[in-house]
Amino acid sequence: MNYAEILEKIYNELEPTLGEGSVANYIPELGKVTPDQLGISVCTNEGDEYTIGNAERLFSIQSISKVFSFALAYKLEKENLWKRLGREPSGNRFDSLVLLENENGIPRNPFINAGALVVTDILLQHFDNPLDEVLSFVRSISGNPNIVINRNVQESEISCADRNYALAHFMKSYNNINSNVDHLIKTYSGLCAIEMTTVDLARSFRLFSTSGCNPWTHERVLTTSQNKRINAVMMTCGLYNAVGDFAYRVGIPAKSGVGGGIVGVIPNEMSIAVWSPALDETGNSLLGIKAMEMFTTLSEKSIY
Repeated sequence: MNYAEILEKIYNELEPTLGEGSVANYIPELGKVTPDQLGISVCTNEGDEYTIGNAERLFSIQSISKVFSFALAYKLEKENLWKRLGREPSGNRFDSLVLLENENGIPRNPFINAGALVVTDILLQHFDNPLDEVLSFVRSISGNPNIVINRNVQESEISCADRNYALAHFMKSYNNINSNVDHLIKTYSGLCAIEMTTVDLARSFRLFSTSGCNPWTHERVLTTSQNKRINAVMMTCGLYNAVGDFAYRVGIPAKSGVGGGIVGVIPNEMSIAVWSPALDETGNSLLGIKAMEMFTTLSEKSIY
């Protein structure tokens, strides 16, 4: 299949609409990003790569980092992880407090902010410096030793983290957060501030399209079962409260971030990453979703 031709067709069709939507300006540093950008990268399990547009531009991966931290926590805790987390779609905004009281401080899933804070708390119990551990993990599976945290974005995240502080304190009242909350928020904000390109993301997500093996070393990182379950949670919870629409239109496990990135996998075949920083009303990349939909339609590849 001519993936280069498919990407060119997608880019040419979407280029006239670049900039539609709004950047995540409630995080000051993200509000400075030029909205009219689009990058797409595809990486097959055989290692063939196809890119177009701003594929080599670094951007803040934001909530996409939740997949990496969740994978590490799941590897460490195994099924015990689910004593502190659910695995159902939330049906609410990613930073909502609404469900926590009714559900005794147990977040609906690992990809909403409350769930990611619990995952970060778990990593803080296992590691002296979880940021270094996650960075090492991401560098290993992406094949890029130069991936770093944008400290300006991290500080920007912390400066507007009132709702995340509220989530953390609320869950602490239910004994579902053990760490110092200030330290927890600083660590969580650092994870969100990891910078990658769509090339980096597509390469790294081959971990999840190759049944849990590091695509560079072929070392088994996750069991086949763990990998299957991570993909399942991405499928049902990865696009905030737009997961149903994404499953209908695109049909692959994926995770988005308010930095404008979306990355997904077609199991046993490939991974695809898209970045366009202007978001729709659900906090997902407006053109990113359109690009993903066009890719699975034109390639006739999805999990359905």
